[in-house]
Amino acid sequence: MESFLANRPDAESRCTFTLNSDRSKCPHNLGIRQKSLRQKIYNNVLELIGDTPLVRVNRVAKDAGVKCNVLAKCEYFNAGGSVKDRIGLRMVEEAERDGTLKPGDTIIEPTSGNTGIGLALACAVKNYRCIIVMPEKMSKEKVDVLRALGAEIIRTPTSAAFDSPESHIGVAHRLKMEIPNSHILDQYRNPYNPIAHYDTTAEEIIEACNGKVDMIVAGAGTGGTLTGLSRKLKEKCPNCIIVGVDPEGSLLAVPESLNKSEITFYEVEGIGYDFIPTVLDRSLVDRWYKSVDLISLKCSRRLIKDEGMLCGASSGSAMSCAIQACKDFNLTENQNCVVILPDSVRNYMTKFLSDDWMYERAFLDIKDEANSEWWHSMPISSLKVREPVTVSTNTKIQSVLDIMHDRGFDQIPVISEDGAFMGMTTMSEIMAKMSRGTIKAEDPVSKAVTDKFRTVQLDDSLAKLSRVLEGHNYVIIKFAHDHYQDHSTRQSKTHIFGIITSIDLLNYIVKHNKSGEMSNGGTTKQNGIHHHHEKIRTTSIAKECEALH
Repeated sequence: MESFLANRPDAESRCTFTLNSDRSKCPHNLGIRQKSLRQKIYNNVLELIGDTPLVRVNRVAKDAGVKCNVLAKCEYFNAGGSVKDRIGLRMVEEAERDGTLKPGDTIIEPTSGNTGIGLALACAVKNYRCIIVMPEKMSKEKVDVLRALGAEIIRTPTSAAFDSPESHIGVAHRLKMEIPNSHILDQYRNPYNPIAHYDTTAEEIIEACNGKVDMIVAGAGTGGTLTGLSRKLKEKCPNCIIVGVDPEGSLLAVPESLNKSEITFYEVEGIGYDFIPTVLDRSLVDRWYKSVDLISLKCSRRLIKDEGMLCGASSGSAMSCAIQACKDFNLTENQNCVVILPDSVRNYMTKFLSDDWMYERAFLDIKDEANSEWWHSMPISSLKVREPVTVSTNTKIQSVLDIMHDRGFDQIPVISEDGAFMGMTTMSEIMAKMSRGTIKAEDPVSKAVTDKFRTVQLDDSLAKLSRVLEGHNYVIIKFAHDHYQDHSTRQSKTHIFGIITSIDLLNYIVKHNKSGEMSNGGTTKQNGIHHHHEKIRTTSIAKECEALH
């Protein structure tokens, strides 16, 4: 065996380099690298927006049985890390050009984050004040980057409809009324959103493919990318197939029948809306595909692992649908399919890149843990689930705080007059909104309801529950049932069954460990108690559900 000392990290160097010496026996004998086509010195980082690389997708495409060339337009190589850098810069430049934007002015923008980063980048270089209004759903990483760029950030409820005063759009327009010399460049209506892609992104793709683009696939958020690309490509490559990607739960796709879904929330950021943005021209899209979180997130992780493409979640949406589209349209070896990868994994380090985050949302299975502890395989129905204390939507916030204090709670479910579960209110949510001045003690608690909580099912394992509780103070068990007003009118109503905290799980483990009932792993006695608990709890669940019906 070779001695460790032969590979000492402080051994004498084998490189024989000396100035102006013979390099034939030296590692420096490979010659001078090919000169870069990029300029040598840039005036500022804004000049590093655009001209992103087009990279061949190899293993992912081959493993899926795709025959054509799948080419990824890696927009995360832009200076701010996303395709939105292009429109942020273009909208600012056009506003400066027409005299709308002047030194010392303020830019306000409602955004899912990436447009905000693009604008904040431009504002940092050009010295404008920047205020970004974004839904709470968007990642912490985006918020941190925006703050680092000097932007001021206001968060709004994810559940707020686009035309609600509480939505990111509504709040942005209110701020514009209050702040002198402020402007909303408005990515949803600004014509330079799609024009930025018509002028640059599309041209770069056509040039890189020598004019042969057979299919292009892009996700739709505001729709600016998809619109700009489709208009230029239909002009220069009229036979190019335009594919739009829209997540389940959004309504951008056509025909409208594609949008019928019971899903109202999706984890993937930056694509999909509950309204049709002005800049989105759907007339040139040949086929729409609906993406789902599970496949999108796993595809993004696969692109990172197998292709080394450090892309974000919506890239997985676009790529997974592109692979299906290539098959559906029977693209062959000599054809090119270009897929837009909008942003970088930098924005999602604590989200889909995290195994724990994926486990919590059932996007990954818990592997090799079912038998590591006696309780891991037990269902949540084994626990003694407490009946929840609830408050009505019109209960005053002061009263809710008094109830929390008296009962020792940090969170309480909020229900409507007919008993439907509306969400949770928590001590931290109330405190945060009161400190911002958005609610008062005499306001109804409906103004402090949050949907930021995790849910589990009674048949989920305690291993899964434990994993979720590592990142959350509590989880809730809820169920839905159909309610008929008449034969033709059906509603799905959601009710809360119970709340579980870490102490509930710990009490169960400690209690059964002390009694010795569960200490022998996989014995018949353990399984008997397991089924006994399940039977009792299932019976009580059935009775309570019948009462709610």
